[in-house]
Amino acid sequence: MIASRGFRPLCLGLAFLLFWCGGAAAAETLVLSSADIFPGSTPEDGGYEDLILKAALARMGFALEIVHLPSERALTNANEGIEDGNYSRVAGLERLYPNLVRVPEAIMEFEFAVFAKDPTPKIDGWRSLAAYHVGIVTGWKILEANVVGTRSLTKVGTPQALFEMLALDRVDVVVFDRAQGLALLAAGRHREGIRPLEPPLARQQMFLYLNRRHAALVPRLAEVLREMKHDGTFGSLVRSVTGSAP
Repeated sequence: MIASRGFRPLCLGLAFLLFWCGGAAAAETLVLSSADIFPGSTPEDGGYEDLILKAALARMGFALEIVHLPSERALTNANEGIEDGNYSRVAGLERLYPNLVRVPEAIMEFEFAVFAKDPTPKIDGWRSLAAYHVGIVTGWKILEANVVGTRSLTKVGTPQALFEMLALDRVDVVVFDRAQGLALLAAGRHREGIRPLEPPLARQQMFLYLNRRHAALVPRLAEVLREMKHDGTFGSLVRSVTGSAP
């Protein structure tokens, strides 16, 4: 009887210890979402954005789990706290999504370009899109803000659907990140003749946003990203995916 009484508190203590350790382990994993495609992000988490954030968080003692979602849903989920954050995004989204906090060190720079089949479109700035039927991906906020006043605007859920729409002549042009667009075209079929036009509409630095419950991590994570750029890790990870420096 005495042994039994002693055994029960011991079991309860062990159970509490196991529960506490399990909770601590779970707290060491951040779940981030991305809507980007190769070379930035991949379903196998092997894009340069994926690798950069894995390395940065590892230096802080965190593991990274990546969830690949459509653009608008990725932002909404991060704002609601379903995932811990979302990348890569333009600055200023905290005005639209008040629960998001931007890590102020850029992950990458995007070149927002117009892609077309017909070589005749003359594009020079956002306003020059007014003469055309244009396609964009829903949730790309810089495009939703600037692609206005066009003959028509069609929004689709994925980059693949965007370029398929252009290939089928359902729009005159589409607007997308140049590097991701070129990679998608290289991997696709029946998209011959589609190319990015010059000059690009804009070049913008792109950032990670965290849900505000992780705001305390932001200063250190920005510092780690700067350290990675300084010590060569950043460039090395980009080269491992693209073969060239960022």
